[in-house]
Amino acid sequence: MQASYDPAAVERAAQQYWQERRAFEVREDSSRAKFYCLSMLPYPSGRLHMGHVRNYTIGDVLARYLRMHGYNVLQPMGWDAFGLPAENAAISNGVPPAKWTRENIAHMRAQLRSLGFAIDWSRELATCDPQYYRWNQWLFLRMRERGLAYRKSGVVNWDPVDQTVLANEQVIDGRGWRTGAPVEKREIPMYYLAITRYAEELLRALEGLPEWPERVRVMQANWIGRSEGCDIAFPYATDTVAAVGSEGALRVFTTRADTLFGVTFMAIAPEHTIALAAARGNASLAAFIEDCRRGAVTEAELATQEKRGMATGLHVQHPFTGELLEIWVANYVLMAYGEGAVMGVPAHDERDFEFALRNGLRVVTVVRSESGAYEEVHAPWNAAYAEYGVTVNSGEFSGLTFSAAVDAIAAGLEKRGLGAKRVQYRLRDWGISRQRYWGCPIPIVHCESCGEVPVPDEELPVVLPENLVPDGSGNPLAKSAAFYECRCPKCGAPARRETDTMDTFVDSSWYFMRYACADAAQMVDQRVGYWLPVDQYIGGIEHAILHLLYSRFWTRVMRDLGLVRFDEPFTRLLTQGMVLNDIYSYDGPDGRKRYVNPADVDLRRGPDGREVHETVTEDSGTVVVTHEGLGKMSKSTGNGVDPQLLVERFGADTARLFTMFASPPEQTLDWSDDGVQGAARFIRRLWTAVYEHVSTGDCPAPALASAALDAPQRELRRAAHQALSKATDDIGRRRNFNTAIAAVMELLNSIQRFNDASPQGRAVRQEALSLAVRILAPITPHVCHALWQALGFTSPLVDERWPEPDPQALERETHALVVQVNGKLRAHINVPVDADEAAVRAAALGDEHVRRFVGDKAVRRVIVVPGKLVNVVV
Repeated sequence: MQASYDPAAVERAAQQYWQERRAFEVREDSSRAKFYCLSMLPYPSGRLHMGHVRNYTIGDVLARYLRMHGYNVLQPMGWDAFGLPAENAAISNGVPPAKWTRENIAHMRAQLRSLGFAIDWSRELATCDPQYYRWNQWLFLRMRERGLAYRKSGVVNWDPVDQTVLANEQVIDGRGWRTGAPVEKREIPMYYLAITRYAEELLRALEGLPEWPERVRVMQANWIGRSEGCDIAFPYATDTVAAVGSEGALRVFTTRADTLFGVTFMAIAPEHTIALAAARGNASLAAFIEDCRRGAVTEAELATQEKRGMATGLHVQHPFTGELLEIWVANYVLMAYGEGAVMGVPAHDERDFEFALRNGLRVVTVVRSESGAYEEVHAPWNAAYAEYGVTVNSGEFSGLTFSAAVDAIAAGLEKRGLGAKRVQYRLRDWGISRQRYWGCPIPIVHCESCGEVPVPDEELPVVLPENLVPDGSGNPLAKSAAFYECRCPKCGAPARRETDTMDTFVDSSWYFMRYACADAAQMVDQRVGYWLPVDQYIGGIEHAILHLLYSRFWTRVMRDLGLVRFDEPFTRLLTQGMVLNDIYSYDGPDGRKRYVNPADVDLRRGPDGREVHETVTEDSGTVVVTHEGLGKMSKSTGNGVDPQLLVERFGADTARLFTMFASPPEQTLDWSDDGVQGAARFIRRLWTAVYEHVSTGDCPAPALASAALDAPQRELRRAAHQALSKATDDIGRRRNFNTAIAAVMELLNSIQRFNDASPQGRAVRQEALSLAVRILAPITPHVCHALWQALGFTSPLVDERWPEPDPQALERETHALVVQVNGKLRAHINVPVDADEAAVRAAALGDEHVRRFVGDKAVRRVIVVPGKLVNVVV
């Protein structure tokens, strides 16, 4: 064993040992309990960041720990390889996305290997591989056969420059996030997956996930958004019938049917059929609708934006009174929710109230609030106006409480054929069509004679050509005749292949199942039944809604198709906190803010003693930078730490130890260079302790005779087994690694204070060091691999079992008690654990420090709290 710790050599040797023995490749074994530990699928961006390191280290610690407990542990890795970032990089660099993606995968794979993760690389997959995404296509066709996948026209955000649909979050101030072009709302045909059919089951099943964070379950429940209410039909008036060309009704869903008699107008989305019909002869309305098309796209934006509208001049009839209600086009109504219409009840809805005031519409009070009488609603808005209460001004339905009013009105509507009670969900069917190139092709052929025709199973996969280079002017598949020209599988006539690709959430909705049977000739096989569901899933809170919800939906579809036999894909969920670092910036010569990496910032003291942060720039030389505080590590703020540089300087074990010690997994981690160096010093101290121990004689030391140990030997052995007991609970039950590491740090302090070189002293130290190494093995596996060998053990540490604390070692002959005099701490005493109260009193009163504070005063009382303290009252 070398005297000094060389992390590069140590880690290279350990990784070579594991790789040569294929230590982490696992197979199904019905005789052993399995544990499937999985971190969320990474996107191959090209470089790992510290968030990756923390995420995968959490999983690796658990995987290694449970392996030491005898579990058959699966920890796989793959790549969420499709998506828009690859297309953007291709546009910038003039290379096919496939080339950029595969080069990034190779680089990131090497980075992950350098960190020593216990990954079964034989199961590696990339979602851009045809042998993977063929099963996306296959299941899509099975869903289509069952009516779970269908095509319909939907309103989307359209970037006219990129010629693509944008998600709501990609629309910033009404413009495309990349091109800056004004975004249009267009109605185009898209494919949808009917996730709403599973809405109730997905919602109810959240109650059966006790090992998911409560806030994640709440977020999912809110996204599904179950609400009980009424469907209400407002029949078209004659002017609307004339404009639309047919009879019909404007249908709304409301949770406040008790306010039906307070409706004074109807509001519809700009894309609504009635709005478009009314605009045909109204240039002003057409212009307003066009303006709305470029407005807000999210519910949050709609809630805060100015409520604007324009009357159509058309009307509907109130379902009970027959009163004519004017139809308005409003910018706060989304076509994507319900049928794109809401009933305007300004007296009892803040949004409608604001709209009515702006447009001079009537306000009719129909509910007397429980917190006070509001016979007339006045500005400003009062929250009590929206409270439940007793109906007024509601004809035959007046004088009813909320529930009674809803029941009675719903019954009246149903009798008239104009409505009924219904449960509705905020959740909408999942639109999976993307007008982009780098994604899974949708396996549909469009034929003029046969319509939509599915690609036969034997012709799957529909392979995405990997040699195309997007130029930002739309989907290159739509311009590639070699791809879209085909024959109809049904009639053989010339046809056109679908050029939309699937949302990348499809790829990540079932990858965890494919890991279980990566070489299967079908989508999944019986091995899924052994490994699934995932026992521990780890990832960021940003994926708490869509990814997890889609995965739960996809699993249920596969269950109903007989492919799997479980309902929920993830038993236990851990959402790790973000990695934070300091943010520094300065204003460049052009007035634009420039960010500076903290590593490039120097600190000095100004004349007044205050801290001054500086950096050297290319454009301005030395400049003073502003410290903006802590923020998430990101490229945009330039405050990232390169894990590769960290590994090269300190070693992978230091990076792993710091990320596990700095903070509990669920909490944010504040980056600290001092903390990293402290982690490195601790590993060197442990190395030195083992070196000093083994250099004094052969290991293992003579057999430990616990009955013959003296007090210092017993105390070190107790400290070792206390550390083991604490680490077992912290890692195994609490999933807290920082406190387990702290326990080993305390143990190392005890080891270094222990100077007994006798045979039994060496035996105790040998045991303590071996326990410290085994406790740390899941966290710092490379150095522990080397130290285990140095301690004389011939079996590989990677195959060692987690040790059991020795109850005898944990027993104490004495324990320390606090002694107070008149409630103030004055001494500590050690007494036998079985000492009676009289003996404890005598020991306390006999202590020299206690005697000094008691002096010649009379002792009035001695209070003994067993096992804790003694209070002497004088």
